Amino acid sequence: MLQVARLAPKQLGESRDLVAAFVRERLNADGGFQDRTGASDLYYTVFGLDALIALQEELPVEQTVRFLERFSGCDTLDFVHRCCLARARAALRLPPDDALADRLLAAIEASRTDDGGYSTTVGAQHGSAYAAFLALGAHQDLGRPFPDEGIVESLRELRAADGSYGNQPGLKSGVTTATAAAVLVMHQLGAPADREAGIWLLDQCHARGGFFASPSAPVPDLLSTATALHALSVLHVPIAGLRDPCLDFVDSLWTNRGGFFGTWADDVVDCEYTFYALLALGHLSLGPS
Repeated sequence: MLQVARLAPKQLGESRDLVAAFVRERLNADGGFQDRTGASDLYYTVFGLDALIALQEELPVEQTVRFLERFSGCDTLDFVHRCCLARARAALRLPPDDALADRLLAAIEASRTDDGGYSTTVGAQHGSAYAAFLALGAHQDLGRPFPDEGIVESLRELRAADGSYGNQPGLKSGVTTATAAAVLVMHQLGAPADREAGIWLLDQCHARGGFFASPSAPVPDLLSTATALHALSVLHVPIAGLRDPCLDFVDSLWTNRGGFFGTWADDVVDCEYTFYALLALGHLSLGPS
């Protein structure tokens, strides 16, 4: 994702410095990046760091290392935030800490499900596409091999009746983010490409640009747009006809403060959606397939 997001400045042009300034302004004095209320948050810190990397800006290494140190015990972190800690350390290129990696991965493995997948909660019956995506990323960030036995089979159980993927089995229709996560994990694991999922993703594109979270969603959103474009790229599905309307959609969510809203109905800009804007713009900067 970061490799593609680094292409975003091509589309940002002169606005690139405003976006970089916005992300830097989200950094609190304790080294954490702000959530939507202004508090330092490990989850949003990942997006702040990755946005700065995409913009090829200097990282606040010393500040943010101090912030991450408060989570070194990792006992109080849930599944998502354990994966965030692994990602933040990798973003800062910190030296490997085998003891911390062992604790993080042991806790992540505790959320392995009977069907071979991962869940964000311990004891869940079925794995989810979101948790599988996070678990794969955490292993990569920590430099450890991914125990992938059963993962693809677990993801296939999440395939909905219409060819999309959900975060639980037996659905008539899934959601864009879960479909994208399933496509990306299976691609990383070398499974055959699911072209039907790509067609479903294309169908979620709004006529004015942007992707819906599901067929029933009222408006498109930036998270669904960025993840759908990323999944379509690994499926080698051409998006030339979507490029201009999607660029207009992303532009419609930008503010002169430098950040991006998540949807047309949103009224708060944050690091997370700003990173997803960079990812979307990176894909939209690429030439036709």
